[in-house]
Amino acid sequence: MNTEENTPNDIARRSIVVSRTYDAPRELVFSMWTDPVHIVKWWGPSGFTNTVQEMDVRPGGAWRHTMHGPDGVDYKNDSVYVDVKRPSLLSYQHSAPRFLATVTFVEDGAGTKVTLSMVFPDAELRDRIVRDHNAIEGGNQTLGRLAELLSKETR
Repeated sequence: MNTEENTPNDIARRSIVVSRTYDAPRELVFSMWTDPVHIVKWWGPSGFTNTVQEMDVRPGGAWRHTMHGPDGVDYKNDSVYVDVKRPSLLSYQHSAPRFLATVTFVEDGAGTKVTLSMVFPDAELRDRIVRDHNAIEGGNQTLGRLAELLSKETR
């Protein structure tokens, strides 16, 4: 990859970024992303359910899960954690489609701002995923489902 491909504008063209602030402490929000008991309750767009086969949250650890779509289609997902800094950062490499996901957890008053960034190898793949899978809306729905679960957990 040449340096031009890593300019801020190029990275932005290859990225999907969604963000949301939760009225919950950072440790709790982080655990929702790293505990399979919790993540199966909210991960994915509206209507999806999940089965986690493996979730080894450490650099080099695997996260393997199957997303079950509302249309009955199963979507196998395989990722490897690249970086884990409890409770501020998760980063993982997703295999197919290939992208690097980085999740930051920033204290915002009594709450937590979460930003999920997915960087694809090229803008064409990013655009195809957005078009074919409605990925931006799906990302926002996913973060919305987490908000619903957190509201129940913090009552």
